Amino acid sequence: MTALSPALLAQLQSRRPLLWLNPRLGQHLPASAPATALIAAAEARLAHFEPLMATLFAELASSKGHVESQLMSAAALRGALGGDDAAAGAWFVKRDDQLPVAGSIKARGGFHEVLAFAESVAIEHGILAAGGDPRVLATPPARALFSQYTVSVGSTGNLGLSIGVMAAALGFDAVVHMSADAKAWKKDRLRQRGVRVVEHAGDYAEAVAAGREQALASPRCHFVDDESSALLFFGYAAAARHLARQLADAGRVVDAAHPLFVYIPCGVGGAPGGITYGLKALFGEHVHCFFAEPVASPCMLVQLASGGDAPVPVYDIGLDNRTDADGLAVGQASHLVSPLMTSQLAGVFTVPDDQLYLHLLALKQSLDVEVEPSAAAGVGGPGWLRDSPEGRAYVRDHGLDLSAATQVIWLTGGSLVPPEELRRFQAHAETLSRSRPGAAQA
Repeated sequence: MTALSPALLAQLQSRRPLLWLNPRLGQHLPASAPATALIAAAEARLAHFEPLMATLFAELASSKGHVESQLMSAAALRGALGGDDAAAGAWFVKRDDQLPVAGSIKARGGFHEVLAFAESVAIEHGILAAGGDPRVLATPPARALFSQYTVSVGSTGNLGLSIGVMAAALGFDAVVHMSADAKAWKKDRLRQRGVRVVEHAGDYAEAVAAGREQALASPRCHFVDDESSALLFFGYAAAARHLARQLADAGRVVDAAHPLFVYIPCGVGGAPGGITYGLKALFGEHVHCFFAEPVASPCMLVQLASGGDAPVPVYDIGLDNRTDADGLAVGQASHLVSPLMTSQLAGVFTVPDDQLYLHLLALKQSLDVEVEPSAAAGVGGPGWLRDSPEGRAYVRDHGLDLSAATQVIWLTGGSLVPPEELRRFQAHAETLSRSRPGAAQA
């Protein structure tokens, strides 16, 4: 069983939303923690391959292959959620829902891993010289080589899109293992891009396990393991320096007097963990990162709060991992990421599905931003700090001034969602809003 306190266990089992604060924040990273030099290596690899990206994808021609999202002012969202200008600081949303090609945060780590694998194969076979022109990977000889290899991944959808689209574009045999109940439109979109979709009974973890087992049987299959991949992790971490530049361009200082708060939806933990790792490497104690998880799937919260190294799935505490936030429907946190977050993550807050929809509606009405339910999970973060006893205690105990703070809500996916699905999300949200006036501010 777990070392969760009886009070925390009861609250998690009741599915009442909560803010959990990490008691080990600020302790030293484990001795095995990856060096921050690996973040710089990921940044350099992504920059080096920009000419190839511009060649492969027409939508990247205008940015010359640079994959990045807008940092958008969210003052209107702050007002819609009851934030006071003087007390709540400056709000922004990070628009990873609009990342080109893959349409989600998963583009960051997914593109990086596939590019790293392609680079290693091409160098091994003499097609690419180390540091050479990356556009050679789009030539017929490279594609003929890559067609002899498989790149596979287990995914609920968005990681599969990023891995599958990139791998297929380079000519790899691209395979995505998905649970049978994953969204049909995501499976269809993958197939339209030339990706093979293999469906499995069971949840995300079982799809990953099945994909991993099949990959091990083939010497020419590279399996992208969302639970333990350092290449994914540092691809996500590379986002930190881009965000730092955007904050500077917006005139936002990050230091002791001007803290930075970041709220990121969390599934298995790779993307939010990598971003947190990168931000902590840049800003140290001046950045405060919080994860947002569904009340049915708080796998990172359960793992960190248990205080041990043994895996603790949410099923062990009586939760069923069933949520409309399909990208966050993960029962067990990453065993690579969770040890790193024990000292870096400020806390985790949980979100019921109805609140996801209400915040999805608030984004649409205040900013004209449309996202999928899982991407709205972080919207309530500033409210937890402002309104809850736990949040106010965190601000007080760390000597923080919210009026001078920058608050960044990370939006993780939505631009590739079919219009009819977005309309369905909005209609459901509007029904909830009419039955629960004022609930979006919770």
